[in-house]
Amino acid sequence: MGSEELNYSSALAELEQILEQIESEELNVDDLLGKVKRAAVLVEVCKSKLNGIESEVENILTKIK
Repeated sequence: MGSEELNYSSALAELEQILEQIESEELNVDDLLGKVKRAAVLVEVCKSKLNGIESEVENILTKIK
């Protein structure tokens, strides 16, 4: 699944799933690097979505002042 297809909720859910796998030591060493790389992509997706929303909210608040 590419990052361009993700919304915030699905990115966060996948990130939480990866975290659970890492914390439960469910992953073997060979899979760990791939999961960490995917987690980094998901974090960037979430940050981007939040920054976009923050900007939109600020614009709306500026207009109604």
